[in-house]
Amino acid sequence: MDGLDLLKKDWKKREASLPHLSYDQIYQMLWKRSSSIVKWIFVISIIEFLFWGVINIFMADHEYWEEMEQIHLKEFTVATYVINYAITFFFIYCFYKNYRKISATDNAAELMKNILRTKKTVKYYIGYILISTALVALIYTYFMMDYHTSSTVVDEMEKYSFTPLQWLMFAGIMIGGLAVFLGLIWLFYRVVYGILLRRLNRNYKELKKLEI
Repeated sequence: MDGLDLLKKDWKKREASLPHLSYDQIYQMLWKRSSSIVKWIFVISIIEFLFWGVINIFMADHEYWEEMEQIHLKEFTVATYVINYAITFFFIYCFYKNYRKISATDNAAELMKNILRTKKTVKYYIGYILISTALVALIYTYFMMDYHTSSTVVDEMEKYSFTPLQWLMFAGIMIGGLAVFLGLIWLFYRVVYGILLRRLNRNYKELKKLEI
């Protein structure tokens, strides 16, 4: 008997001693892992909602609202808060629904659908955060620039204005700063939710193999 035959014989012995998991056992493992991941997505979204809520409460003091009144953004700011909280709460509700659906799933095909639905919800949520942040920042920048160009400086100083080139440079700096800020937000969500989504995607691939 040559070396290859000995290796094959040894491998068969080891294979026989390894535990063989059934379809149901593998599915239960993947189901529990997926349910736990989606639960964490739901929990993190709540923590994030509460965190930004507390930050806004501390920031929105009397001086802040006076400044918003001066640049004609008080009503817009209030509307932005209301809309943002409503949409964020809607996404949290969607995460909760996804968690409930996965927790009640009893077959691999349905679990795969729920995993895909959860991934789409997270991507839509991150997309909303980036787009809404960009739009709000641009609107604030426009109103601030409009206020400063049309206002007079008190303290016995003459009305000031920027040249077109200076405004162009200012706009370029603001857009560049906004791009960096959005990049940092994207990186934050990529790290926080990306880790969970990658684990969820691995579960999806394992379920796909299970169904073949």
